[in-house]
Amino acid sequence: MAATAPLPVSTNPLATLCRVIGAHAPTAGDFATGIADLSVYRRNAPAPPITCIVEPSVVLVAQGAKEMVIGGDVFPYDTTRFLVTSLNIPANSAVTMASDAAPCLGLVFKLDLRTLAELIAQDGHLPVNGQPFHTSAGVGELSPKLLESFARLIQLLEEPAAIPVLWPLVQREIHYRLLLSDQAPLLRHIASVGSKGHRIAKAIDWMKLNYAAPLRVDELASQVQMGLSTFHQHFRQLTAMSPLQYQKWLRLNEAKRLMLNEHLDAATAAFKVGYESPSQFSREYVRQFGTPPKRDIAELRSSAERAAAVTPGLP
Repeated sequence: MAATAPLPVSTNPLATLCRVIGAHAPTAGDFATGIADLSVYRRNAPAPPITCIVEPSVVLVAQGAKEMVIGGDVFPYDTTRFLVTSLNIPANSAVTMASDAAPCLGLVFKLDLRTLAELIAQDGHLPVNGQPFHTSAGVGELSPKLLESFARLIQLLEEPAAIPVLWPLVQREIHYRLLLSDQAPLLRHIASVGSKGHRIAKAIDWMKLNYAAPLRVDELASQVQMGLSTFHQHFRQLTAMSPLQYQKWLRLNEAKRLMLNEHLDAATAAFKVGYESPSQFSREYVRQFGTPPKRDIAELRSSAERAAAVTPGLP
């Protein structure tokens, strides 16, 4: 089969991104796309930080500006800088520049750590040195070539039939460009098999699958072949919390999802995610979200109903 030529990119990749993202995010919100690892968003006004979980991904702003707060670190990004996160971590996301006339438009591109590891292993010419870091997120300079590769990615949404053929090529190109960026050391730290970052990533994957089970931190450290004190140190460096705090965060957010989407009551959701005491669950829920479970879920449903009434037919 002859190689397929890449899609052309306009002389202004940011304009391409804004045009396509605007078409696929017609109102304020987050929108899935026809590409599984790509979502787009629109914000029509500045907004204070809201809690979210950040998967290994790149967040790009095509118009406007945002910032991410992880632990005590603030990561501002805009049309010249991209945000990269290398682990599943809790964070606070804020919109710092947006309006009805010039909304904040952007995309979220999920990273494939396996693709990163393959590229690292195959290409001996990729840079290996970089500044030290003590976090699982960073802000990098958006080079022209990386910007163009994202423009090619977003243009695939205008040619759905080409996605199965061209998506793997563009996805691999973006990962390669990221490994040439100033955030390459961070990505190598997580993707390189055997590194401490890779071991913490494996531990987090286990915790996500087993959040309802009792957590023996010493056993988990041994499972990923790390000493207990080293495991604690690197886990906190990369997630801004201890393993037990991370497990609690996973449990509370899953319980919130169960109450909101599956209509479980608070006690049932608490037991399902591993709590033995509904009262303890309620106390920790209030500390995490600021409101008792029943009231919080009622307010979320009421907000969703009001939004649906204003913009009927949205997914």
